[in-house]
Amino acid sequence: MSPHGRIRLPATPAPRRGLLVGFSGGLDSTVLLHLLRPQHDDLRAIHVHHGLHADADAWAAHCERECAALGVPLRVVRVTVERASGLGLEGAARAARHAAFAAALGEGELLVLAHHLDDQAETFLLRALRGSGTDGLAAMRPWRPFHRGQLWRPLLEIPRSALLAHASRHGLRWIEDPGNAEDRHDRNFLRNRVFPLLRERWPHAAAALVQSARHCAQASDLLREQDRRLLTQVRLDAPSILACEKLHALEPEQQARVLRLWVRELGLPPLPESGIRHVLAEVVLGAPDRQPQYAWHGARLIRWRDQLHAQAGSAVTAGAWQLDWDGAAPLPLPDGSQLRLEGMEKFDAPVRVRPRTGGERIRLPGRAHSSSLKHLLQERQIPPWTRSRLPLLVAADGALLAAGDAIVSDRLQRRFKETSGRLVWRQR
Repeated sequence: MSPHGRIRLPATPAPRRGLLVGFSGGLDSTVLLHLLRPQHDDLRAIHVHHGLHADADAWAAHCERECAALGVPLRVVRVTVERASGLGLEGAARAARHAAFAAALGEGELLVLAHHLDDQAETFLLRALRGSGTDGLAAMRPWRPFHRGQLWRPLLEIPRSALLAHASRHGLRWIEDPGNAEDRHDRNFLRNRVFPLLRERWPHAAAALVQSARHCAQASDLLREQDRRLLTQVRLDAPSILACEKLHALEPEQQARVLRLWVRELGLPPLPESGIRHVLAEVVLGAPDRQPQYAWHGARLIRWRDQLHAQAGSAVTAGAWQLDWDGAAPLPLPDGSQLRLEGMEKFDAPVRVRPRTGGERIRLPGRAHSSSLKHLLQERQIPPWTRSRLPLLVAADGALLAAGDAIVSDRLQRRFKETSGRLVWRQR
């Protein structure tokens, strides 16, 4: 805020290649768009049409009119909210909205959202009521990496009262969502019932809670640096595998924090607190002859031998399929994984890609005779669930050229040496 009560936005994080504003048409995003428009020519907006309210079409039309008046390009995206996702209606709508934002955001762009100081105070209190630690109590960050760019929240230090004053001063028009008056959602209950009482006794309650969120963010950043060092110690060569013995050797709180960071860096959904307890007690400490696992929101952690493996998606059963591939473009596979040829434009002749059927043999570099693929996979300690998904590359004469990118034949390896080529199997 300026000394005269005018809103002054912080400088944009650099570098960036354009701004994409999440525009709901409500007070907050209307003011944000009005503040950004004079300063940025590379500005565009996105309105997510959730289809959850009878007036949703009218809200989209309002956003189109306002953006046209400001000369800001607008994209209206209709989404389907998965009501049975287990996230609740608010959570499912948020997930659909963020997926739309991610799809629309260009490389190096900023997604700009209109969360303000009061939103931050509500987030802090909600997370405190859920028993969150410092990471959760840090609430919303002013900016953070998001998909192919960054997410920026320039209004986090600005109270809603200042946004309302700005909108009134400039004669702005905005949408009032009648759903905001309903107290059945936790955030609305805090906003409509709890915060008015807090302000009666402590007028600066929201600002004080936001200050606490800042302190938690600072503590969280310091702890995260320590967590990254610990994660490096317990992680094996593959990013998605941890050493169970090394993880268990850490202090209990360190184990939990390292697990959260690992899962977050892999891009998997956040582990619930109950999930962390189960993984540490039942999976990490599981019997060596079993494969205990924990699944949540389309991801799972599996113990195999002394390793903890992370996977996106559920277990995949291999089926009968085959594809012809020349290597010129990445090849999507039925289980959601992908094969890619790097360092070469394409193979000398197309190959057949198929799953394992049993009994395959392959001749490795430096060996005079072929070896059983089954035995090689066991020797190299490839996990059983990965073995069942391995895509095999087969030449026209029937010779096995590769099993995923883990085992490559002498024939293909010699060609790779000539061209600096390599095969990459990217799993989900």
